[in-house]
Amino acid sequence: MELTCGSGSEREVLLELVREAISASNPYTAVKNSLSVRDSAIYVNGQRIGEFRNVYMLAVGKAACGMSRAVMEILDVREGLIVTKRGYAEDCPRRRGIGVLEAGHPTPDAISIRAGEMGLKLARKADEGDVLLVLISGGGSSVFELPESGISLEDIVKTNELLLRSGARIQEINTVRKHLSRVKGGRLAMEVRGTVISLIISDVVGNRIDAVASGITARDPTTFKDAYEVLRRRGVWDDLPESVRLHISRGLMGKARETLKRDLPNVHNFIIASVEKACEVIARRGAEMGLNTAVLTTQLEGEASEAGLVIGAIAREVALADRPVRKPALMVLGGETTVTVGNAEGTGGPNQELALSAARKISGLPVVLVAFDTDGTDGPTDAAGAVVDGCTLKELERAGVDVDGALREHDSYRALDRIGALLRTGPTGTNVNSMVLVMVGRPNAGPQDSPKQPKGSYTLTRTDHGARHGG
Repeated sequence: MELTCGSGSEREVLLELVREAISASNPYTAVKNSLSVRDSAIYVNGQRIGEFRNVYMLAVGKAACGMSRAVMEILDVREGLIVTKRGYAEDCPRRRGIGVLEAGHPTPDAISIRAGEMGLKLARKADEGDVLLVLISGGGSSVFELPESGISLEDIVKTNELLLRSGARIQEINTVRKHLSRVKGGRLAMEVRGTVISLIISDVVGNRIDAVASGITARDPTTFKDAYEVLRRRGVWDDLPESVRLHISRGLMGKARETLKRDLPNVHNFIIASVEKACEVIARRGAEMGLNTAVLTTQLEGEASEAGLVIGAIAREVALADRPVRKPALMVLGGETTVTVGNAEGTGGPNQELALSAARKISGLPVVLVAFDTDGTDGPTDAAGAVVDGCTLKELERAGVDVDGALREHDSYRALDRIGALLRTGPTGTNVNSMVLVMVGRPNAGPQDSPKQPKGSYTLTRTDHGARHGG
């Protein structure tokens, strides 16, 4: 089979599918499709919630602006607060009574604390007969925070950094976050006398509502004991700030308030967008393009470099043996991998590391792979992910890149940037976790009117991905 290295239609198809994946996760459209008002009553996904006197709105996360804009076209919001990641507020609706804050991510900052204070105050305004409409998306754990008494912002930041560097999974990190916060783990919902309706765009594997933005309106199955065990298992307990150790210890003795442990009758949580839905959309689109498509998993987890080897091995099997999918093939995966940084000083993100690792397995084969985060930010970088193919490994070697060394030092960003393999989308205004698209062989039909992308140029402009523009 001819090795094209993705210089033609293969890359065009994958970049078109990246656009469609982001569009399929459009927060504005997701809200419009799920929320409605009929006969003065609010409905979600066709389910009647009830009639209400006043509507208050709290939106937290990377998709907060798009979700808020849709809500304000449907409902008369008396007062609201929108909290999103810094740089993501350009398209937020602006009017009197609606506050807009841009806070730190992935590390909370002083604005995150201010947002927590303001959000808690807003929640307490929703009395009986009122509704608090909570719009939740990925990134909410960082941009919306209010530590327990005696725990400072600096203590929260250090704890988060220790967990991130330890390679802790997002579920583990959220378990700890919930037990250090006055708003996470369902505690915000506990403060509302009226009805709570939460519309959730999921960015977590398995769509656990208690994990998205640390579950500010959801019952929490984790305990102080679970948080302690995470901190011990990840080897960070002894390095924690004293205030954090003290609070967790008090919780273990029953002297600190636990998170919400039961479903509240006045709280209604709905997932309106997820990586599963995005993967299904891409699989259908791939089939329309003449590709044999398969969604391999929507629950991808584990170390990014190891996941890259496994995915690369599957692609190699398809290329050489026409199994488990026949060529031309499109394989779709969703989920979230991690990078255990340790003492490494490299720069990169899980999707870039996955792609760099996979490049070793697909070398010399007619395979193109793109791994990207649907929010447009992969780790602490300006790239959403990366595009690699059967020629990437040789290109890296010609550029003087030690691939194994780059993986060992978690320096995938600089390695891939040397050959122009990074994918940059800019902020997308949504977040349904990460996706990996793998194409083996040449498609029978390419995308219609797709812009020609020269090899090494993988920048999707805002007009390419309408997620920030409300459809």
